[in-house]
Amino acid sequence: MDSIQNSLRNLVSRKDFQKRYNELKQIVLKNPDVQAFLKERGQQIDDKMIHRSLGKLYEFVNQSKNCHQCPSLDECKNLIKGYHPSLVIQGKTIDVKYDKCPKKEVYDARRKQEALIKSMYMPKDILHAQLDDISLDEPSRLKLVSLAQDFIEQYSKEKRLKGLYIYGPFGVGKTFVLGAIANELAEKGVSSMLVYVPEFMRELKSAIQDHSLNEKLEAVKKVPILMLDDIGAESMSSWMRDDILGTILQFRMLENLPTFFTSNFNFDELKYHLTYSQRGEMEELKALRIMERIKYLATPVQLKGKNRRM
Repeated sequence: MDSIQNSLRNLVSRKDFQKRYNELKQIVLKNPDVQAFLKERGQQIDDKMIHRSLGKLYEFVNQSKNCHQCPSLDECKNLIKGYHPSLVIQGKTIDVKYDKCPKKEVYDARRKQEALIKSMYMPKDILHAQLDDISLDEPSRLKLVSLAQDFIEQYSKEKRLKGLYIYGPFGVGKTFVLGAIANELAEKGVSSMLVYVPEFMRELKSAIQDHSLNEKLEAVKKVPILMLDDIGAESMSSWMRDDILGTILQFRMLENLPTFFTSNFNFDELKYHLTYSQRGEMEELKALRIMERIKYLATPVQLKGKNRRM
């Protein structure tokens, strides 16, 4: 039986192989990018190196290097999606090196940013909100955006900063502002969690049954930036107010962890909501305790304007 080396030697000597090889070589050597590389590294490259590297050169020629013309990362035609090729010399051969293309870098940065923003029961569009998208057509909106920008610029783990208690009528964009702040913080590498309070409270009732209550509570308590959306819209039981909300706020107050809120209620209206349990019991002292924690954690700011959902 012929050795592998003999078989390869016979293959190379065949006329049809030589013809295809020469055609392949012509395609490769006519490529402008290959020509530029050979000219730049001319002293290091000889015919033997080109011969040994023809397969890699052909791999390079057949891929896109024009990332600015690529419609999207999903439509990338390269061997490794999201990576564009360049030629390098490795020892006695020319090899193909793959680097992230601009679209892949943007995509990865976005995924990393999104990973910093955890959410519970929040609409997806909120997770893409930006402060620049907020209309400044009303003085209260201008004030709120200014306060949000101040917080983002000043935030550090070592500095105690109060969050914001954003209150106002339905549809004025309170939740959108939370999403925008979360995105701006994520660009600085700061993790946050947005929680829709009414659904979260319902979820915690179920969590008692599957023994996941403590796990969910700990995650919300300890996140660097917590955003509680629509507080006051939930049906508040004494257990929810004292053992859940009170526990979360007490921990964050002691640890100086910034906390944001949105609500349809101002402070007085929220206190009234917290005073009366589902059973109609009046527990003003317990409501005051919760309100003191909220006031310690957040500065109230009213958001006015038209209902933008209509």
